[in-house]
Amino acid sequence: MGMCFSCCGDSAENANLMPSPEERRQQQLEAAEKRRQENESRGVKNPDRVRQQQQRAAELERREAEAARQRQDGPALRWQTS
Repeated sequence: MGMCFSCCGDSAENANLMPSPEERRQQQLEAAEKRRQENESRGVKNPDRVRQQQQRAAELERREAEAARQRQDGPALRWQTS
């Protein structure tokens, strides 16, 4: 039977398959960055819509802060009936 096993080969050939420590470190950094990006987008079907909602929320918060500042600076509105 002509079976060939990689474990029976020359150990010098197997040594060339292992990346250098610097290359391995770079690969690990890239993998970690990819996992981080995947975790951030997990469950998000439409990232553009999420970004738009965040922008709307920031705009609403800015308007509320501006309205609160104007209430403190200027006179309050009064209703007059005659």
